[in-house]
Amino acid sequence: MELKWLEDFLSLARTRSFSRAADERHVTQSAFSRRIQALELWLGVSLVDRSSYPTTLTAEGREFLETAEETVRMLHASRLALQASKRPSTQVVSIAALHTLSLHFFPRWFRTIEKEVGPIGSRLLPDDFHSCLQALVEGSYDFLLTFHHANVPILLEPELYPHIVVGMDSFVAIRSTALAGDDTASLPLLSYAANSFLGRVATFAQAQAGSPPAHVTHTNENAMAEGLKFMALEGYGLAWLPRSLVAREIDEGTLTIVGPEIPLEVRLYRSARRTRPIVEKVWNAAQAAAPKTM
Repeated sequence: MELKWLEDFLSLARTRSFSRAADERHVTQSAFSRRIQALELWLGVSLVDRSSYPTTLTAEGREFLETAEETVRMLHASRLALQASKRPSTQVVSIAALHTLSLHFFPRWFRTIEKEVGPIGSRLLPDDFHSCLQALVEGSYDFLLTFHHANVPILLEPELYPHIVVGMDSFVAIRSTALAGDDTASLPLLSYAANSFLGRVATFAQAQAGSPPAHVTHTNENAMAEGLKFMALEGYGLAWLPRSLVAREIDEGTLTIVGPEIPLEVRLYRSARRTRPIVEKVWNAAQAAAPKTM
């Protein structure tokens, strides 16, 4: 099994098109198709329903999707960490970040930091809120990058763990435009684990005026918003997701917003006990780059 097969599969799941995914992966469509077939042969199951258009995943494909996403993330994170460790002169900061922020916020934000500080190494932990919070509190990471909503407080002492608001997002209820039905009827709800951070925000959001009536039909126990996004794209029901995660699909018309938008802050926390010069430089740069309207 090759890493590029997993990356091909993720591209296909995201674009729902063999031709678009092949272009994205810079290979011919026939070569791309052979690589997807090779992955299916290795797994011993069909991942893609080739009888439909746009391309859809089989039940096995949807089940394997989260494993593929997590495997690719972990491999790339480990590779970067190992490369950084071989360069002792390189200044490195470590950041624990929620899955969604590690994909859709961190790369562009960190580039802004580097423009101020200069090239620096980074060690990124993409994980759920509990694991990221634990990494910061235990002292193994310099920073925590997380969403925040006033109704789901983050219980950190401000003196020990100060924060900066480094961005804004919103939580939106979305469903596939192909999901037909009476707008007043209860919709299938794709939910997070009830005790997860996004699960608690979703519970608050669903209780707000204007939220569509819904009943839980599927729960992602690992609290990965990306998994719910793909379930929603397949027409399984309604999901509450960060708008940044589904902005392209909303613009393209494959997903539609069906409820109120719940504002979310993007916060950067640090441990006041970790005071290396590079940590201070990144913190100062983050303060300088923070949106001025907050």
